[in-house]
Amino acid sequence: MAISYEWRADFDNAALHALHSAGFHEQATEVVDWLTRVRRHSLGWVCARYDGELIGFVNVAWDGGAHAFLLDTVVAADHRRSGVGAGLVAEAARGTREAGCAWLHVDFEEDLRPFYLDACGFEPTAAGLTPL
Repeated sequence: MAISYEWRADFDNAALHALHSAGFHEQATEVVDWLTRVRRHSLGWVCARYDGELIGFVNVAWDGGAHAFLLDTVVAADHRRSGVGAGLVAEAARGTREAGCAWLHVDFEEDLRPFYLDACGFEPTAAGLTPL
């Protein structure tokens, strides 16, 4: 069965909570209402599914204009290194472009540099970050 990618698709909060918790090594026990959150605050999001199961997710936040930002890119452990993450990002870029944005930004930790720069085609930029 093929993997499907869906822009702004509905999803089960518990399934995304489990995927996100495992992917980011979080121990949160209360299920977050992700669907309400992304509908309220995001330009879009992409769900990757295999045989109906949620195996990947990326959120696309934006400034209401030309700039969009990737957040929370996550792929189930047993589907990593198979192109699912790059597929999520490609579908996010397509949806963002169709929404009229000119730029798609992403921040990442150094170990993800090959994924975002090589597999997804992002260009390195200077940026800043401050903890709040």
